[in-house]
Amino acid sequence: MSRKALAAGLVLAFAVLGLVLAGGGAATPEQQDDPFKVAFIYPGPHNDGGWSQSHDRGRLAIEKAFGDRVETTYKENVFSNAQVPQVVAGLVRDGYDMIFGCSFGMFENGVNGQLYAKYPKVLFEQATGLQVKKNQSEYFGAGEDTIYLSGIAAGAATKNGLIGYIVPFGIPEVVRHINAFALGAQLANPKARIRLIWTNSWFSPPKETAAAKNLIAAGVDVLGQNVDSPAAGVVAESKGIPWVGYDSDARKTAPKQWLTAAVYNWGPYYVKRVRAALNGTWKSGFYYGTIKDGFTSLAPYGSKVSAKTKALIAAKRRAIVAGKFSVFQGPIYDQKGKLVVPKGKTLKVLPDLYSMQWLAKGVIGKVSTVAPPG
Repeated sequence: MSRKALAAGLVLAFAVLGLVLAGGGAATPEQQDDPFKVAFIYPGPHNDGGWSQSHDRGRLAIEKAFGDRVETTYKENVFSNAQVPQVVAGLVRDGYDMIFGCSFGMFENGVNGQLYAKYPKVLFEQATGLQVKKNQSEYFGAGEDTIYLSGIAAGAATKNGLIGYIVPFGIPEVVRHINAFALGAQLANPKARIRLIWTNSWFSPPKETAAAKNLIAAGVDVLGQNVDSPAAGVVAESKGIPWVGYDSDARKTAPKQWLTAAVYNWGPYYVKRVRAALNGTWKSGFYYGTIKDGFTSLAPYGSKVSAKTKALIAAKRRAIVAGKFSVFQGPIYDQKGKLVVPKGKTLKVLPDLYSMQWLAKGVIGKVSTVAPPG
């Protein structure tokens, strides 16, 4: 899909989303004696040490919460969204009542965007998208807040001011995370610069390893990431480079070089949504979790994070939770020095954060034009 087509799709999605949120309909599964069957589709392995594994912990939370009332399964390594219709068809044949698509666009783009209509009795939930229908919800959260906080740790750790950041695709989700990380790093070190390498893959340990090595060769002295595996942490540990992970607590990967990571707690949302489906109160909607509601948080700190840095992060966290600070409040300048968020203005989740395609001052690189596969 071209970037122009993706942008047009986002505009249409904003309009449709507003209509649905104004009066979202209810979809309830039929009452039955058999277990309610819930499936998950992961873009990587269920034990990837990152994104997919964090979702799988949420799946296990469902099993713990409901026992024999619910049966769960997962399909892993669905690297291309083009595979999703076939995967969903198989799950429907096997009697699954509710399907969580754990990656951007799984139930949204192209033919995938019609799955809700093809299977009207199935409850669809998609992580990190915009399409909301009577039997399809969207869910994610303010990962930018905790990524900003993790960026503070990176900014405090750099000695030469050059931080490497490994990123997957140039979609707004990733772009706002890059900018949040950069702004956090620059709070701790105003001269910090963020050098990007795009892997054009959600999960690819070989590409992530190569990216980490290339960034170190380019002179970075701290690594961060928005990709799914802890492969960069292995490189960081071997090279003595501090490392900020993403989406899972991966301290064991780099015990000496670990700083922290923005992490997601999917379990409470999954349990809540399955409970609603079981009792017939499930309604479609758009969920955007926060630090305050426990959806996103920081992983434990490594030994390289000083008491001073922890105090700075704690102060910013309190301000975010209290509503006294927003990561994307002005003034903010882009790479070319243009004022993109004036003083006194704060960007909104919709449409601003979900359509972001500019990079902040101090970020080295361009937005990748490669769209997620499928």
